[in-house]
Amino acid sequence: MARIPLLQLNGVSLTFGGEPVFSDFDLVVQPADRIALVGRNGSGKSTLMKVMAGLVEPDRGEVIVRPGVSVGYMEQEPDMKGFSTLGDFASASLEPGEMYKVERAGEGLKFDPARPVETASGGERRRAALARLMAEAPELMLLDEPTNHLDIEAISWLEEELKATRAGFVLISHDRAFLRNLTRATLWIDRGKLRRQDKGFGDFEAWRDAVWDEEDMQRHKLNRLIKSEARWAVEGISARRKRNQGRVRALQALRAERSAQIKRQGSAELALEAGPKSGRKVIEASHISKAYGDNVILSDFSIRIQRGDRVAFVGPNGAGKTTLLKLLLGEIAPDSGTVTLGTNLEVAVFDQARAQLDPDATLWESLTGDPAMRISGKSDQIMVRGTPKHVVGYLKEFLFDESQARAPVRALSGGEKARLLLARLMAQTSNLLVLDEPTNDLDVETLDLLQELLDDYDGTVLLVSHDRDFLDRVAATTVAMEGDGRAVIYAGGWSDYQAQKPSNVVESSEKTKASKAKMKQEERPKTGLSFTEKHRLEALPGEIERIEAEIAKLEQLLADPELYTREPVKFRKATEALVMRQEKLSAFEEEWLVLEEKAAGT
Repeated sequence: MARIPLLQLNGVSLTFGGEPVFSDFDLVVQPADRIALVGRNGSGKSTLMKVMAGLVEPDRGEVIVRPGVSVGYMEQEPDMKGFSTLGDFASASLEPGEMYKVERAGEGLKFDPARPVETASGGERRRAALARLMAEAPELMLLDEPTNHLDIEAISWLEEELKATRAGFVLISHDRAFLRNLTRATLWIDRGKLRRQDKGFGDFEAWRDAVWDEEDMQRHKLNRLIKSEARWAVEGISARRKRNQGRVRALQALRAERSAQIKRQGSAELALEAGPKSGRKVIEASHISKAYGDNVILSDFSIRIQRGDRVAFVGPNGAGKTTLLKLLLGEIAPDSGTVTLGTNLEVAVFDQARAQLDPDATLWESLTGDPAMRISGKSDQIMVRGTPKHVVGYLKEFLFDESQARAPVRALSGGEKARLLLARLMAQTSNLLVLDEPTNDLDVETLDLLQELLDDYDGTVLLVSHDRDFLDRVAATTVAMEGDGRAVIYAGGWSDYQAQKPSNVVESSEKTKASKAKMKQEERPKTGLSFTEKHRLEALPGEIERIEAEIAKLEQLLADPELYTREPVKFRKATEALVMRQEKLSAFEEEWLVLEEKAAGT
């Protein structure tokens, strides 16, 4: 029996300002689909997602949502007018008594539902929007860069939630590890065309390269055919003074076909030029400590960073990564200990908050207004690594159209803002790069190029990132902020850190959680359970019963001895589903036992 799709797009087309965003898109999203939506920055990924969510009306075609199906969209910039707290916003569509769902999501995503909206940061607002979506639990979730502003612990929590959900979801993300771990199909927007492969993101790059290789081969064959036909036409004129007009028209059609082909968007012309070499010793910190009141950020930390080192700083949001960077760069003084900077340092900084960009300034003004790039007496030229360049020409190197030069920064997408910031960063020479979340919103191709540039960069790199894949590719040393003022140095990137991390780190974390739980004991119900845990304990028996029923149905299906030979695909999918549900049942039963013991005070 054929499944009824959750959502279907038929012949959908959309234009903005006369320029086509995409044309004649067809798409089917089935129940439990787990889809990665990929494409270059500006290819229309976010716009397509808004069309799917019903927030943007296509010029042509139809968007069909199965009756009764709920579709949830995570807003990038949620409108919180009329709400006093983040929790009020996140629980707005829930039934009375379901606030525990928001509280549970708040614990995983690390946001405080009681935070007033007026004092909440952009990252906290995004986390509240994500918590709202997770609490509503729609049958189809549309997630546009959900990992932005999440630390690695919160990303891991979100991964586990999405792995366990029965809902379908479509996911846009720059985080390759996140996409690899979650997706089973890939949608690729390329030059206005939508392609689908029923394999997860892990197979995307091989698929993309194969498509492009085939395209290059076909273009090469077409060029050879045009060259051959053009030679015939010339020889025919000189030899016979008359031509086969049908063949001439065929040549014209071939040339028209070649002209109509849309060229692939090139990569941004990123370039890093190291300035004069710094001293061999770049930074040396000896037994430094820093605290703000009772909040200990760093305690007795020492490190020596030498020229050419690639050092990553990881840890939960609020652990003190930015503070440690400022200490190492001499921007703030330690409470104790010493920091010594090496000689001849030229520092360039990539700012996660994009604070270096004025949203009301144009792209032109963002470059010409930078003191490091300004050329006295020249309004249309800027200094790029010691060489004058025209503003528009330099913007084109970073894939901006000439029409965007006078557009305000606020009109740019997240990926475009990141490219503009890279344009400013890479216009100057440096020998110490400080990169704070540089991967946010960048597409796969630009990330690959940035990684290659960092590999070839002669200077030193200090990197803050929650992108596990990027950390593995770039970092040679990892400094982990592990709480209570502890910063521990590990060799290698994220995976190496995970392999080396001693078990006592986990035990210490559990002790910290236990200590906090004890401090809040008076706030808990007499059962010893938190409000969220109490609701979870009540809900688990029903979830266990539902999973057991699904397992029984799958076992009955697989009991058919001829299923494997008759329908091998169905047999494989049923087997995978059975294993997944058996694992989920074990997890639910373990969770129930733990909560029961806790409720009993044992």
